[in-house]
Amino acid sequence: MSEKPHPIEKLTTWIGSSASVILHTVVFVAFFALSFVGILQWDLMFLILTTIVSLEAIYLAIFIQMTVNRQAQSLKEVEEDIDEIQEDVEEMQEDVDEIQEDIDEIQEDVDEIQEDVEDISEEVEGEAATGNPTLDKLAGDVRRILADLEALQKKG
Repeated sequence: MSEKPHPIEKLTTWIGSSASVILHTVVFVAFFALSFVGILQWDLMFLILTTIVSLEAIYLAIFIQMTVNRQAQSLKEVEEDIDEIQEDVEEMQEDVDEIQEDIDEIQEDVDEIQEDVEDISEEVEGEAATGNPTLDKLAGDVRRILADLEALQKKG
């Protein structure tokens, strides 16, 4: 979304161009040439040229100040954008901290489940020694669950 440049901004841009330097040089040479060939008296030429240059200097100073003011406003807007971005970053950091806390809690839960499975596995293995096929199958299932939990823990 680029805004259309203000006419004064176009003018100040043109004044800082090579074309402006060439035009000013031609005008100054023309004034001196008019006096040199006798069309204008030297005093009148200097009066006109000095007046034009003085007015131009005044307007250039005004244009420059306007450009500085616009730039200052633009910088202020950028500063406000940076402040908003900083606030967003801080909020994201808080979210990341909360997620890390959730991950830590989940890890604790996995550790507790793993301990419970180990306890059950020991109990089942103790009872499986009696030769009961159902208990043997249950002990195998518990071992597989324990292996799955260990694999998940290594991935996390």
